[in-house]
Amino acid sequence: HTHGHEHMSCVRTLTFSTASSSSQHQYDYQSRSACSGGNVRRSIRGTFAARRAQKITPTKRTIAMAASGANDGTTYVMVNGITGKMGHAIADSVTNREGFTLVPHAFAVAIPAEKKLTFGDVVVDDFFNVEKEGKEKAVAKLKEIQNKYANKDGSKFILVDFTVPDAIDSNIAMYVEAMVPFVCGTTGGNREKFTKDVFDAKLPAVIAPQMGKQVVALQAAIKQMAESFPGAFKGYSMRVVESHQASKVDTSGTAKALIQSFNELGVGFDVNNVELIRDVETQRDAMNIPEEYLLGHAYHTYTLTSADNTVSFEFQHNVCGRTIYAEGTVDAVGFLSRNLERSDGKTLFDMIDVLREGGMVTDANTTK
Repeated sequence: HTHGHEHMSCVRTLTFSTASSSSQHQYDYQSRSACSGGNVRRSIRGTFAARRAQKITPTKRTIAMAASGANDGTTYVMVNGITGKMGHAIADSVTNREGFTLVPHAFAVAIPAEKKLTFGDVVVDDFFNVEKEGKEKAVAKLKEIQNKYANKDGSKFILVDFTVPDAIDSNIAMYVEAMVPFVCGTTGGNREKFTKDVFDAKLPAVIAPQMGKQVVALQAAIKQMAESFPGAFKGYSMRVVESHQASKVDTSGTAKALIQSFNELGVGFDVNNVELIRDVETQRDAMNIPEEYLLGHAYHTYTLTSADNTVSFEFQHNVCGRTIYAEGTVDAVGFLSRNLERSDGKTLFDMIDVLREGGMVTDANTTK
């Protein structure tokens, strides 16, 4: 898709967009160069008014497991954090994906009033309160669940952690003690320490603060550009606008990672200067974020401008909803399931490893 910009005398636009009928989430990776006689638009409204969320209904597709390396048996998945919005999205993705089965167990502090959650034909009703029961019982519970599902007819058991930053250190310590393979998308914690602990234990795990595959691909591409062409944007200034739901108060890890790469390209941007948009009025009226996604979105725009204002480059990724992260998480689960015993002995992975393997489901669930 291309967008016209009437105030620019010459514009080159390259946009990649995908959308899902179930969540209408849109990923908009845009690289734009423009010469406009020094007239570079600065307003948020000017930047976003021309871009409105599109509702595209994709055809339902069944993606063969052979494309991603079929398992010998089912991969059983336990989601810690299943009572939260991301946990719900991941559970839905698991139940809709061929070759994966959601187990009826979960670690949770806030247990639903009805004491059960239903995803497809799976009823999750065995909730274990770690804070109440303690670490020793939690480790025993994990081992019990793993023994119940793993290694039966080639089946695998993978745990997913999408909990909260305050809990991630103690959670991973439990997973290491129980030696339960896991995928972690939770941010925060003492990442250097727990990553080393997982590595030293040789426990198979995928740890990544960003599970959106396409966003990770963009991060990797900019990082690679910085490594190949350091200082290419020296002399350019940069403006970063980041919009998230009001509950997210800090600058995202994704923005920080991209800013680091841009700085290696010579920009020299202070991460404290990121413009954090959290008010609903600006999000809805100026940025055209759909009403139904004001409580769950990630819109990032990085605009690089030459010193004389005659050249501008813009990189943008817009995400509505949580489907991109949920699908990426389940792809990571599948990757880990296929890599529990590697000939090279590698056990610790990130989303770049998942991307490099390929065979991922993109923007569509397989139908059981």
